[in-house]
Amino acid sequence: MPIPSSTHNQTKHWRALDAAHHIHPFSDTAALNKEGVRVITRADGVYLWDSEGNKILDGMSGLWCVQIGYGNKELAEAGYEALKTLPYYNHFFKTSNPYTIELATKLASVLPSGHERVLFANSGSEANDSALKLIRYYWNLKGRPEKKIHLSRDYAYHGVTMAAASLSGLTPMHPQFDLPLAGFEKVPGPYWFGAQAAGYGDIAPDEFGELIAKKLEEKILQLGPGRVASFSAEPVQGAGGLIFPPRSYWPLVEKICAKYDVLLHLDEVITGFGRLGEWFGAQAYNLSPDIMTMAKGLSSGYQPISAISLGARMGEAIANANEELVHGYTYSGHPVASAVALKNLEIIEREGLVKRTGSEIGPLFQRRMRETFADHPLVGEVRGRGLLCAVELVPDRPKRSFFPEPGNVGTHCRNYCFDGGLIMRAIRDTMVCAPPLTISESEIEELIAKAKDAIDRTAKDFGRM
Repeated sequence: MPIPSSTHNQTKHWRALDAAHHIHPFSDTAALNKEGVRVITRADGVYLWDSEGNKILDGMSGLWCVQIGYGNKELAEAGYEALKTLPYYNHFFKTSNPYTIELATKLASVLPSGHERVLFANSGSEANDSALKLIRYYWNLKGRPEKKIHLSRDYAYHGVTMAAASLSGLTPMHPQFDLPLAGFEKVPGPYWFGAQAAGYGDIAPDEFGELIAKKLEEKILQLGPGRVASFSAEPVQGAGGLIFPPRSYWPLVEKICAKYDVLLHLDEVITGFGRLGEWFGAQAYNLSPDIMTMAKGLSSGYQPISAISLGARMGEAIANANEELVHGYTYSGHPVASAVALKNLEIIEREGLVKRTGSEIGPLFQRRMRETFADHPLVGEVRGRGLLCAVELVPDRPKRSFFPEPGNVGTHCRNYCFDGGLIMRAIRDTMVCAPPLTISESEIEELIAKAKDAIDRTAKDFGRM
């Protein structure tokens, strides 16, 4: 049905209906219903508008996903044409469709070398859940059924299915659901800024990167290399606080995985499709993963779709198993989602958005963020790459210490951002942003000005100005 015109009374009506019938993700439902939701009614470029007429700069690309900005007519038309032509069919019963075939082919052309085979799902959570199943299947095919332990990191986020949540290292996700499941183990994440607070002392970044990588080797040896199936990791840890690894970290991790025959699974749900200035984080960090998962930027969020790509050894083993692969979803490679994703990749390539993020708008964004907050009394570190950036709010920059109640200062700052017409995300006391790859220079200046105002006001409230 058409969306009614927005008025204050209409907002109240929508809020009442939402409170009565809609349970929100990652929300205290009772508290949210008492406060009332913000109703977003339209979007264009990097901006959103709510039902009260407020204009908001979306510094988070939705949930890290709207690479080409809102309101792109080509994506709408691609979806409309697919809806008219083939609104649905599945990939069971020895069938396929042109949109999904072309999308898989296009992905193979931009993925890291060796990733020639792709499976589709509908979300990052589903993709990561599927990846774990495929990893287990691979070792079964290789006659190594004892390799069943999946390693991942503290501060990792891999999704919300039973398996993906177990893989995640954000421990507040676990108690409500009696997680993690058996067979999931954690190692420390390469969070250099938090090294002093974690008891590692005043250690240099590269030394810390090697030390944390060696923690992975220690865990593999503790569990027994013959029992460890995989190591799952985001190239840059996103929902855990935008943790960028020291340069020394990834080369050593890759060597350790190869040494003990542990499959390397890269979760590219956030870092994929140009966010770091390369098509994928694997290319940004010169990695050769055995399996990759991707979602979000695949369709710029215009349709729900995700994918799992297999490196050479996994792809050959699974494609030539000579038995039925008993896995798949009703909507795997949905024709409409595939058509939209295919057009999205065409636009990213045609407009040169990956190169622009890596060599033009990304470096400008990083430079301006660092200049703006270089001496700010509430800011301990600005870190980022491409169009990912984090501003760490701290009580004492030299000591790299944290506030005693993590999240209190960050939430305070986030509320000022929202009130000032900017969406930034607070992860503990780290303010993070990931604007669309299409953001202009003037919009970057607007984003930074709004962020500075919010951080200034927060600093004043906490006696830091």
